[in-house]
Amino acid sequence: MKANGMETKFEQDAESFQEKIKALLKNKTQNLRGDFFGGITAGVVTLPLALAFGVQSGLGATAGLYCAIALGLLSAIFGGTQTLISTPTGPMTVVSALIIAKVIEQTGSLAAGLGLIIAIFVLAGLLQVLLGVFRIGSFIQYMPYPVISGFMTGIGVILIIVELFPFMGLESPKNVLAVLNEFPAAIPNANFSAVVLAAVTMAIIYLFPRVSKAVPSTLVALIIGTLATALMGLSVPIIGDIPKGLPSLKLDELTGIDVSHLPMILIPALTLAGLGAIDTLLTSVIADTKTRTQHDSNRELIGQGCGNMLSGALGGIVGAGTTMSTLVNINTGGRTNLSGMISASFLLMVLLGLGAYAQYIPIPVLAGILMTVGLDIIDYKGLKHLAAMPRSASFVLVTVFLLTVFVDLIEAVAVGMGISCVVFMKTMSDIGRKQTSLAPLNDLKLDFNGNGDNGHFHSLAEVSEQIYVKTVTGPIFFGFARTLTQKIRGLKNTRCVILDMDRVPYIDQTGLFAMEDMVRELNDQGIEVLMAGAKNQPLEMLKKMKMVPNVISPENLFASTYECLHSLGQRLTPVSDQTR
Repeated sequence: MKANGMETKFEQDAESFQEKIKALLKNKTQNLRGDFFGGITAGVVTLPLALAFGVQSGLGATAGLYCAIALGLLSAIFGGTQTLISTPTGPMTVVSALIIAKVIEQTGSLAAGLGLIIAIFVLAGLLQVLLGVFRIGSFIQYMPYPVISGFMTGIGVILIIVELFPFMGLESPKNVLAVLNEFPAAIPNANFSAVVLAAVTMAIIYLFPRVSKAVPSTLVALIIGTLATALMGLSVPIIGDIPKGLPSLKLDELTGIDVSHLPMILIPALTLAGLGAIDTLLTSVIADTKTRTQHDSNRELIGQGCGNMLSGALGGIVGAGTTMSTLVNINTGGRTNLSGMISASFLLMVLLGLGAYAQYIPIPVLAGILMTVGLDIIDYKGLKHLAAMPRSASFVLVTVFLLTVFVDLIEAVAVGMGISCVVFMKTMSDIGRKQTSLAPLNDLKLDFNGNGDNGHFHSLAEVSEQIYVKTVTGPIFFGFARTLTQKIRGLKNTRCVILDMDRVPYIDQTGLFAMEDMVRELNDQGIEVLMAGAKNQPLEMLKKMKMVPNVISPENLFASTYECLHSLGQRLTPVSDQTR
């Protein structure tokens, strides 16, 4: 019988597994047409951007394509957002370019620093995998809007600034400050053909959708700009030779790295991992809104990390979920991760078959494309409401923006988060202070001589001025601890204080110790403390930290203020003025 029972259970599990496989295949195949066209269209949109971001990073156009293929494929397979398209992005490329420039400055050349660059990119991917494994992705949602707005606007401005020299057909300095310092002197040396070509590229991107939305305007601009350059014989810089065939792993470049290089690798990798996580999960939220689905943040980070690790190992740059390509995928019919795999496969075919033609793409055309990307990244909504926002929020946004552009991206986010936390704690403390009160019982206007339930309180009538109720509202945390102890000193003719905790959802260790000090101080004055309404986390903390029973007796702990008053009415007797 046991064997038969085990066999039956095995058969049931096998049937259940088969049903799940059938359901999965049905889900993938019933939208096959939409996923195919969504993936192909997203791939077409991604192509010029991947090439442009690769060039802008300093590693070359193929570095962008390698990223779009490796990251796009693995994130689609292992990620947690069904419709997400992952490629090089503006923010990630800006940071990557700064890191690459710094490594070249420290090592003397790209060839000498390539091992460090690959190590940084691979480690960034590994850190993203760890973020997903340890379920840190869920915390990204707590990033305040002013921090995100200031950061994204700063990234957009950086992208525009660093493309000023390529826009003019000139070689660009390696950082924002250098570009701004040298830009005025470089204007007379601008290549007029390059400027016109870049401007026309931008015009096509913005105007062509009015003619037709069937073909991505960035692709149209790329083709027209490249053909115009070739047919008119324009003297402008071009991408140049692109390696053909499948990329190979470049892990042998890591052999020259030792422990002394770890600080040089770790901080940039952390920056890229954190930025990529934020960039991706913001896009995942947008995808959820469009498709009415719910992504898995932690699984998405694992997929992103795997893709970025492979991209770095192949010599590509790192990327993230891309809003533009993702929306194109969704709007064209993509609904499952098959669309992301198709998009990456399309780009792989481009790499294998069209690399010979891509080498003739003009740099000014790519600069025009990236200029439009930078303009699109800027958060105009946040800037528009800057004056109407609370001053603290505006200060955070502007501070993060300035630090992003002129100092450091990771420092900008860290400072923005720090200021936001302090502002939030002060706001919560102010709210708690306003809603926390200490008043004698007679201010509650109870009908001490009435019938029914209030009749239990008749014995409190003569001592109602000697009983105080301290009502606390909101979380009791370190920013609110001082407020808790205010107004209790100097209480006269007082027999007891009722601490009403009914509207306290949370208490931390600092708040608990402040409460303990308050209770002991009242007890030293001969004032008994009763606690009412404590529940859930506050009650658990009170017991875990032994405040109950060491400081407050269990007999003085009540489920509600009503029960507390009912108990007082039974055991308190009026005290004559002489006794007082």
